Amino acid sequence: MTKFNLKVFIKASYELILVFSQFLIIFLHFFQLELLPNKQIIQINNIFYFLGILIIIIASIFILIAIKDLGRNLSPFPRPKANSNLVTTGIYRFMRHPMYYSLIIISFGVFLTKLSIYHLCLTITLALLIKCKIILEEQYLKNKFKKYFLYKNMVKY
Repeated sequence: MTKFNLKVFIKASYELILVFSQFLIIFLHFFQLELLPNKQIIQINNIFYFLGILIIIIASIFILIAIKDLGRNLSPFPRPKANSNLVTTGIYRFMRHPMYYSLIIISFGVFLTKLSIYHLCLTITLALLIKCKIILEEQYLKNKFKKYFLYKNMVKY
């Protein structure tokens, strides 16, 4: 019989909560909850709307490129897969977490198309969650890949 390890359980729960919360916030961009006001910050005009759509399209392209570059290493969780490799080519030559940053940018693009307090709160919350996820993921990457420290110094963002 194995001994219950509370520390491992808490860390695994934290990872699961981060991933679930991230997907929940993305989902909430498409469905209005009545918990937060849907009041617009300023009146929507075509400039903000089209700028938001353009930002969403560009960030979505970055996500697709990052998914292609990650290949079999792709996972929604901050802990790298057991048989994964450190990806430092493609879009990962320029930024360490292009999918995470793209999600924040997409969320910001949605905010620009709606200009509501609700979507602003979702964007800020998503950015904070992803920051926590990046911190945790980088701890795992430092422990798993000896070259991660060099990569992190070469690629600042």
